[in-house]
Amino acid sequence: MLFTLEKIALRLYMMAFKVSTALLPFRWPKVFQGPGSSSLLLQHIQQQETGCLLLVTDTALRQLGLLAPLLAELESLGIHYQVFDQITPDPINAQIEAGYQALVQADASALLAVGGGSVIDAAKLIGARAKNKKSVLKMTGMLRVWRGMLPVYAIPTTAGTGSEVTIAAVVSDPEHQRKLPLIDVRLLPKAAALDAHLMAGLPPAITASTGMDALTHAIEAYLSRNANRTTDQQALAAAQAIFSYLPRAFAHGADLEARQQMAEASHLAGKAFTVAGVGYIHAIAHQLGAYYHVPHGLANAMVMPSVLAFSLPACQKRMAHLARHCQLASGAHSDQQAAQALIDRIIHLNESFGIANKVPQLQASDIAAIARAALAEARFTYAVPRYLNQRSAEQLISQLLPDASAD
Repeated sequence: MLFTLEKIALRLYMMAFKVSTALLPFRWPKVFQGPGSSSLLLQHIQQQETGCLLLVTDTALRQLGLLAPLLAELESLGIHYQVFDQITPDPINAQIEAGYQALVQADASALLAVGGGSVIDAAKLIGARAKNKKSVLKMTGMLRVWRGMLPVYAIPTTAGTGSEVTIAAVVSDPEHQRKLPLIDVRLLPKAAALDAHLMAGLPPAITASTGMDALTHAIEAYLSRNANRTTDQQALAAAQAIFSYLPRAFAHGADLEARQQMAEASHLAGKAFTVAGVGYIHAIAHQLGAYYHVPHGLANAMVMPSVLAFSLPACQKRMAHLARHCQLASGAHSDQQAAQALIDRIIHLNESFGIANKVPQLQASDIAAIARAALAEARFTYAVPRYLNQRSAEQLISQLLPDASAD
């Protein structure tokens, strides 16, 4: 009885949350699209900003020389900049503080993020730190970035997170094995460029894991109880493009059409989940990242089939429609068959990309704590189609244990 009452309370809360989300003042970034569009973004920045830029990136991009053309163009446009390249995957507060000090020393008034989701998140966090004059650890949670952030411009170099169009940024707390989100509409960048040229050199493994991250965003947004007509259109278009073009981008990294389609699909999926939200795939994947440093997109890919199988009884028609829209099933298939075809295609994609169906680092002794943390993250935050409890969460996560025969 209590569990039933709790579910009713959660559903009522999510209905109110959906209404309040619809009222939020989303100011979507100006977007430049197509190979070479990063140049258009830099010209836009020249027109908008008169001070110094802090260019936030990671060491690998700088060492590979991928920044050189952008830096040369910044100089030709007369834009003053300083580079901060100390961001690593899952940035921690110490890196944000170091970036803030670099921004102060450069007397920068805006930020340009060039990199993957961690880099764009870090730029948002540095911008929020500068505007609010307090540690980002004091701004975690919902709508606590009260003074907004400095202007942030983004050039994603991966097609996955959609961070250039989300209202969230995540800071890691390795001491307590957790990831802490800041969620606020004031964390939307001012403008972004979706430029296939900057993604053409991505290694296949990163192409696959980031692409599966984008697919997770699209699917969880579509299955969310917070979904609306607009997010449905975005999620369906994104999923269809990813199923079509991710295998091409994986096999032929220099295929600019596939890269551009993936960049735009990631962007659409980012907009969809920013409004509709995500679900248990993310909630569990975040814990795998916090406990074992499993890259986020890879964790999502590993977790996705099990969570979708659990969710299927509560959203069979939605899953079936998604499968048919993406040409994974036809009208001749029943809803049950079409929904299962969606799960089967994801399993097939993982296999073709060399993504394991188990988490090698997962320890049985950690499962209860991982389940508790995932449930705590999702509770009153994610409008999932079917709710897990502690027991069912532990059972689901146990499916990801490495086979004993592999020891």
